[in-house]
Amino acid sequence: MHYPQLGWLRILDFGTLGFKDFKKVCESYFGKPRQDGSSHAIFKTPWPGDPRVNIQNAKGKAKPYQVRQVLQAIEKLGVM
Repeated sequence: MHYPQLGWLRILDFGTLGFKDFKKVCESYFGKPRQDGSSHAIFKTPWPGDPRVNIQNAKGKAKPYQVRQVLQAIEKLGVM
């Protein structure tokens, strides 16, 4: 999988992004989460199944495997 080495994409790829910023990225591509306030924020995608956009706060950081899933979902949207 190839990701352009630009700004926030590089940060996302390394999984060092703070959760609040990660959530903003998800909202910019997938809209407001359909479920929020529990342990996960779950976003609707225009396809069933994987890659899913379900994110979880891990002590203020984004979980690296969820970052990879979100990058796959953004790529699937065809906006990269």
